Amino acid sequence: MGKVRLILYDFIISFMWVWSGSMVKMFVMVGLGMADQPKAEIVKGALSVINMFFFAFLAKVTKGGTYNPLTVFSSAVSGDFSHFLFTVGARIPAQIIGSITGVRFIIQTFPGIGLGPRLKVDIHRGALTEGFLTFAIVIISLGLARKIPGSFFMKTWIASVSKLALHILGSDLTGGCMNPASVMGWAYARGDHVTKEHILVYWLAPIEATLLAVWIVQLVGKPVTEEKENVKAKSE
Repeated sequence: MGKVRLILYDFIISFMWVWSGSMVKMFVMVGLGMADQPKAEIVKGALSVINMFFFAFLAKVTKGGTYNPLTVFSSAVSGDFSHFLFTVGARIPAQIIGSITGVRFIIQTFPGIGLGPRLKVDIHRGALTEGFLTFAIVIISLGLARKIPGSFFMKTWIASVSKLALHILGSDLTGGCMNPASVMGWAYARGDHVTKEHILVYWLAPIEATLLAVWIVQLVGKPVTEEKENVKAKSE
């Protein structure tokens, strides 16, 4: 039952995530009337950080429910085979279905909202961009989990600001998504979710970057449990 609840949480949170991003955009552009003003990006950035704090809180309350396949994939490749199969075979599909369902409802509710992030450069530059952004955020996330495992606010603040900065860095090239499920939702709505560009840029490149980041962290860093044991031994 615990695994079933986790799959359900992934679906619901993924659904909410694509909605929240669109609502932030609608609120700033339409609600506040800042469509063509430079300060609109500042307001969107601030609301995005608050939004990421909210979803980090949801992850804590649901004991792991999340909207990003890369988050669960990075932990799955470090765990046992049964955990890996559960993640790849159940959790990630739930996140994809949640994102697709959320985008479908968004388009039906707000027909003029747009069709999500698109690749604006050639396929090779796009893959390198998404790969680099994913590698950076996975390294940061894994590093935060090891260095300050008990500080929810500080860890969430650093992760949120880092994600926002990386998103801005890649927004004019690939959308700076770092979330294959969310991109899949919009690509499915456009009908280009099975194209070579989508699969290579938004799936293969981020997955390879995640594997590389996990491998490097395992290579140069000690496991959290080992670090705790060393600290305990020194205190004794």
